Amino acid sequence: MAPRDEWSVGCRDLAGRRRDVTVFVSSDKIVLVAPPGEAAVLGPLDVGRLRAALRDAVVAVAEHPDHSE
Repeated sequence: MAPRDEWSVGCRDLAGRRRDVTVFVSSDKIVLVAPPGEAAVLGPLDVGRLRAALRDAVVAVAEHPDHSE
């Protein structure tokens, strides 16, 4: 696995508390973990960060030796 296979994006829940959405690579899949039992509320900059994390995760999966399409 590449050295960076996990990314965290700040967000808020519906009550306004700070939370994180985590993006990580598991084998040849990309996993998104939202705050447990919550909705993730993202502002425009946070959406950009989530997009970048997903893009980086896709690159990590494509470079993974077990990747097959």
